[in-house]
Amino acid sequence: MSEIWETKYGLRRVRHDPPTLEEAIAAAQGLSDELDEQIEIAAGLMALPADVVRAEVLKAAKPVKSARVVVTPSREGAARTVIVERKPSRRLRPTGL
Repeated sequence: MSEIWETKYGLRRVRHDPPTLEEAIAAAQGLSDELDEQIEIAAGLMALPADVVRAEVLKAAKPVKSARVVVTPSREGAARTVIVERKPSRRLRPTGL
């Protein structure tokens, strides 16, 4: 699909290639950690209904690792357990553009 613009330098052809579904999902995953937001972003990029995109986003969803248990030896010889939790960063959204 191409579009032709007339500029002071002559006619310019602009090519428009919409993203593939995989590219839209990857972009949505980079922008948000929430699955519902990823579905909304990918559907908006593709101009598809959210129901169609939902199945593909759920297939490509990364497994969430909320906690990881690490066992470390202490000086006394007894094992000490440490639980490491990942908390998603808070991203500020622009209020107006």
